[in-house]
Amino acid sequence: MESSAAPSARPSVSPDDGRTRDRVTGLLLEHGAQTATELAGRLGVSPAAVRRHLDSLVAEGHVTELVRSRSGQGAERALPGSVRGRGRPARHFVLTDAGRAGFPHAYDDLALTALRFVAAHGGPDAVRDVAEQQLAGLEERCSTAVERATATTGSAPVDRAQVLAEALTAEGYAASASALSGGGQLCQHHCPVAHVAAEFPQLCEAETAVIGRLVGTHVQRLATIAHGDGICTTHIPGRLSGNTSRAPRPVPTERSAQRRPAPSTTPQSARERTPA
Repeated sequence: MESSAAPSARPSVSPDDGRTRDRVTGLLLEHGAQTATELAGRLGVSPAAVRRHLDSLVAEGHVTELVRSRSGQGAERALPGSVRGRGRPARHFVLTDAGRAGFPHAYDDLALTALRFVAAHGGPDAVRDVAEQQLAGLEERCSTAVERATATTGSAPVDRAQVLAEALTAEGYAASASALSGGGQLCQHHCPVAHVAAEFPQLCEAETAVIGRLVGTHVQRLATIAHGDGICTTHIPGRLSGNTSRAPRPVPTERSAQRRPAPSTTPQSARERTPA
């Protein structure tokens, strides 16, 4: 099923800094918009130390600054990377969607409940319709990327799989493609809906169909994370250029072996060949 791109990985930080930043984001989640001074008071550290962590979180896209609107109605809006000028109110910080994504969610439970309801009232085909509808946006975006790239690199299924792997990685699937004898292989190291797909295989089936359409050939799923495998693996057969394959030499059948004269091991004289 469709998934938005995963947030960028956090740069390497010390364990102490990591714990402090987790506490900062936890306070922003619990209490909403706060200034560096307010956060420092709750954490028991200096405002300067909190500002350093806030600057890092802003750079990572997990936190943004909230400033008051000039409309005079007291409204506030988030402006990423804004800088407080002279005479402006104190800077307040809030979590972004990427920052909230780091906290536990019940999306899987919600999806399971919804699909169980769909299955109970519409059957397996209704679940398949939901999966196909959910993947329509992903297919459209990846199709655009594949067509644009293969215009110069080639349109063989293996070539398209290489480009598709990059497009799926941008969508959060951590995909890779490799060429093999007789075709290629597309691997997805992450499945955003593995927990749901374990109960509803229609999700994997719809995704496999999308991969086949994007690479331009029939593909075969060899393994899926939803069924306990470590990687979702899809086999992509290669496209032969012309009829260059040579048929194997046939094995002699019993009838053809009978027609073939067997070499004689008994010497025959002229008298032996003359009928009595």
